Amino acid sequence: MERPSIIFMGTPDFAVSALKALHESKLFDIRLVVSQPDRPKGRGRKLEPTPVKAYAQSVGYPVEQPESVKSEAFIELAKTIAPDFFVVVAFGQILSQTLLDVPKIAPINIHGSLLPKYRGAAPIQRAIMEGEETTGVTTMVMDKGMDTGDMLIKAEISIEKDDTAATLHDKLASLGGELIVRTLPGLMDGSVTPEPQDNSRATHAAMLSKAEGEIDWSAPARLIHCRLRGMSPWPGAYTFLDGKRLRIHKAETQELSHDAQPGTLMSCHNELVVATGEGAIKILELQGDGGKRMPAEAFLRGNPMEPGQILGR
Repeated sequence: MERPSIIFMGTPDFAVSALKALHESKLFDIRLVVSQPDRPKGRGRKLEPTPVKAYAQSVGYPVEQPESVKSEAFIELAKTIAPDFFVVVAFGQILSQTLLDVPKIAPINIHGSLLPKYRGAAPIQRAIMEGEETTGVTTMVMDKGMDTGDMLIKAEISIEKDDTAATLHDKLASLGGELIVRTLPGLMDGSVTPEPQDNSRATHAAMLSKAEGEIDWSAPARLIHCRLRGMSPWPGAYTFLDGKRLRIHKAETQELSHDAQPGTLMSCHNELVVATGEGAIKILELQGDGGKRMPAEAFLRGNPMEPGQILGR
């Protein structure tokens, strides 16, 4: 039996897991891998291949990096290949309806949430920031909307108390790879059937901004902790002391009754405890402007603080 053919579209590490799973399954004929153009990175501003491009080339797949997949040249290339499926994962470009109509069977997307919740660019981060206890991955048929297509397979996992956006990203990326290998054969043999989303239950996971990293100490400690974890590693959570930025890398909540103003340093000798709108936050690792990330105890030795000082601005 001829293996189903695929054009794979993806760019960051999250997409590599899916491409690797498809490759290692040996069930599919990956005709082409499409990724965003290489961008300059680092201090030297050297062009670096995207993670998907690097993996694709390491296993011998042809790679295209069009500035726009809406170009006539790329659409004609896709029509010439005429794959059974598109598999699109964190690609970074919008596909036109003309392009979505190219696959013989369907264009399929892997999304890092339990749709219809957290449609959009930052589902992993937003789920943590909102204090969700579970999340997951959904495979779906793509349409012209933002993550609005019919759902195919869902898989749920718990969000652990110490999960950050980085650790949850890796878990969901691996799960997405498992799901896509099940989804495509299921569509072909009829064991997987598309299910429309309930739009009334939809929520939006907007792209993160650097400004969102500033800590609002008037919030409950539990929610501040969720935001810290959801912002790690990017854009990172931060606050200010005497006008100087402090980046907070790791913290934990403390159930502590107090009547202090939110942001007040309650303990800052061997540990760093900050009053919040409800409870307190114990800062475990932080970084000063231009300094290195370090444990709070080590930071305090070089940057002494006094109880009663107030973080924020």
